[in-house]
Amino acid sequence: MLLFIFLFLSTSAMATVTNTKPFVIPELKEWKGATGAFVPGATMRIACTNAQPELLRVARLFADDYQTMFGYKPEVVQGKGQAGDIILALRPDKKLGEEGYAIKISDRLTLTAPQSIGVYWGTRTLLQIAEQSDNRQFPKGELRDFPDYALRGFMIDCGRKFIPMEYLEDCVKTMAYYKMNTLQIHLNDNGFKQYFEQDWNKTYAAFRLESDTYPGLAAADGHYTKREFIDLQVLAENHFVEVIPEIDVPAHTLAFAHYKPEIGSQEYGMDHLDLFKPETYAFLDGLFKEYLEGDQPVFRGKRVHIGTDEYSNKKEEVVEKFRYFTDYYIRYVESFGKQACVWGALTHAKGKTPVKSENVVMSAWYNGYADPKEMVKQGYKLISIPDGFLYIVPAAGYYYDYLNTKSLYESWTPAHIGKAVFDEKDPAILGGMFAVWNDHVGNGISTKDIHHRTFPALQTLAVKMWTGANPTLPYADFDKARQLMSEAPGVNQMGKIGHTPGLVYEQPVVEPNSTTPHREIGYNYLVSFDIEGAHEAPGTELFRSPSAVFYLADPIRGLLGFARDGYLNTFNYRVRKGEKVRIGISGDNTSTRLLINDKVVEELNKQKLYFSNDGKTSMSYLRTLVFPLAKSGAFKSRITQLKVYHTK
Repeated sequence: MLLFIFLFLSTSAMATVTNTKPFVIPELKEWKGATGAFVPGATMRIACTNAQPELLRVARLFADDYQTMFGYKPEVVQGKGQAGDIILALRPDKKLGEEGYAIKISDRLTLTAPQSIGVYWGTRTLLQIAEQSDNRQFPKGELRDFPDYALRGFMIDCGRKFIPMEYLEDCVKTMAYYKMNTLQIHLNDNGFKQYFEQDWNKTYAAFRLESDTYPGLAAADGHYTKREFIDLQVLAENHFVEVIPEIDVPAHTLAFAHYKPEIGSQEYGMDHLDLFKPETYAFLDGLFKEYLEGDQPVFRGKRVHIGTDEYSNKKEEVVEKFRYFTDYYIRYVESFGKQACVWGALTHAKGKTPVKSENVVMSAWYNGYADPKEMVKQGYKLISIPDGFLYIVPAAGYYYDYLNTKSLYESWTPAHIGKAVFDEKDPAILGGMFAVWNDHVGNGISTKDIHHRTFPALQTLAVKMWTGANPTLPYADFDKARQLMSEAPGVNQMGKIGHTPGLVYEQPVVEPNSTTPHREIGYNYLVSFDIEGAHEAPGTELFRSPSAVFYLADPIRGLLGFARDGYLNTFNYRVRKGEKVRIGISGDNTSTRLLINDKVVEELNKQKLYFSNDGKTSMSYLRTLVFPLAKSGAFKSRITQLKVYHTK
């Protein structure tokens, strides 16, 4: 009898426990917990109480994402909804603002927002909650959520390193999953002359967008067609993400000087445009016009970034001409109905020539180039992107290889621009961005390496730009929980297979030209297999994915090796005819190792490349690999006992 009473009281107490705030990135602003859980049934529907087309589009996108993540596609219906449904509705609520939303979870789940964008962000919250349990349950309660900052973004340098369109598409989806809403694409840049024999003509430079006005301007080693770039922007718009295209002028412009040498500066370097030549303006007018003119321009969004950073200020007449140039292209972009964005440089280029500030957005990156307080006084709206906090420059040895996410989580918000600190939610601060700069051309960094650096930063900064100064979850708890979250519906650039270390996939025999269920496995892996060697022609593949190839015999020397992002790396090992051996490949974000019969025999780790006899000019070179698994090659050897391990 006593045992029965104890069990009854324990069960009753458990039944009345108030639900704690669910873990979501970014953290929810307001939560009022109830008891129990809403568990979606096999007949769960998504009911739209409004017939507004955009709400229905969001509902269908939610249904598609639910199916992608969980294997079941809810029916989308119009009407009030009933118990067991997820109900979406547009409802006025001034306190929620443009992007806010509210959710009530009882015997049904009701998501309301003043605008469709808020409903969409709310569906990201629901997907994140649902992915954290096997039965997709939602804790009962009520929540209200809204951002501190309207602009929450990321800037990627595609000029110095070509970033495949597939990755940019996945980047948009990942940003949207974490309520980040602005992607700036840096379309042109160049390497540093000291790595190219101090010769501008040999120095790498690229412009990444197809041009009909200037045929041949787009980089031959990788660029986007205008159609591809338009389609990316449409995809982003459908996920409520704005793409800001950036053509960076009048510095970082070696690609333009390679194409038209007469517009390069003889005094300040060919990576600077000559501001005093009419040909410079004629060239750039034609370039911007190509992407801005017409009813359906290539640059679809409301903003266009014109660069304007890091030009010389040694001479007064150059400073004044730089200010004229900046003002000219602000107004030129505006003449096509766009809002102009610039890099902050007007403290560095302090002068008398007026530069338009009204309705102009300034990326505040370094206070010595543009003092944020002064820029606000002049009338600029700021994007907080301080280099000392938010610049990733992979493997460069300066700024950050990986951002200090703990410090950012605990101390930073967009109100902090270097040592300049504004009030939280100051209306002059539109929001914040972090950036990846691929300064060191040829350093072996892959797109996968870039993603490995940006994804934890994106998750962390999503909190700081939406939730603001005081997240309630300690960083250690946040960091542990964030690593278990998906990147986005249908996105797995990290190459995760499961969450726990150990054997994650095996195959007794690998047949030539066969497939596996997995595209690849990301860092901290071991892939092993037994091989009975046959004579393999150079270029024979073991496995490939859309991102990489692993060779049984590389195309040049016939060695074991791999290629990705235009780089070929080989081990000093050749598979020989008749040889029977167990081969293993292990990899992390710093190196790739070869194991023979379970012993490491070679490690391709970070190398130092030297570009001068005195050893002062050097670059780190990475030889990493996210191991491809999607499709096996046309090999002749016998491959058995394939085992794939997640090692950490």
